[in-house]
Amino acid sequence: MTPEIIRTLVELRSKVAGWKAAGESVAVVPTMGALHQGHLSLVRAAKEACDRVIVTIFINPKQFNNPEDYKNYPRTEEEDARKLIALKADVVYVPDGEQMYPNGFATTVSVEGITQGPVSYTHLTLPTTPYV
Repeated sequence: MTPEIIRTLVELRSKVAGWKAAGESVAVVPTMGALHQGHLSLVRAAKEACDRVIVTIFINPKQFNNPEDYKNYPRTEEEDARKLIALKADVVYVPDGEQMYPNGFATTVSVEGITQGPVSYTHLTLPTTPYV
């Protein structure tokens, strides 16, 4: 069975509140989708450490210098959800920009000069919108 797909913060918070009321621990694995083995290894580790796992898929436009790169970034939600079946992820949270950058949004975390393996970012800007 594919994990439940949730698109709003209200729905996500309700789901998590039920888990926490039952005494369950919750892990969040944030991604931009197009899941690969690195992501899947994080989901496996989260499942070992916690009772419930949320995988987020948010293609953050603020992480792209070039609008064409954002436009061309793969959108593979259905394929990603299928990959998560065997790992038994509980929820895939797929917010839109309004969920991540609501009216009055003001706080981000910015990291510069990240280099890891063949990937190099000139910047990384993330919203600090709380999930749970």
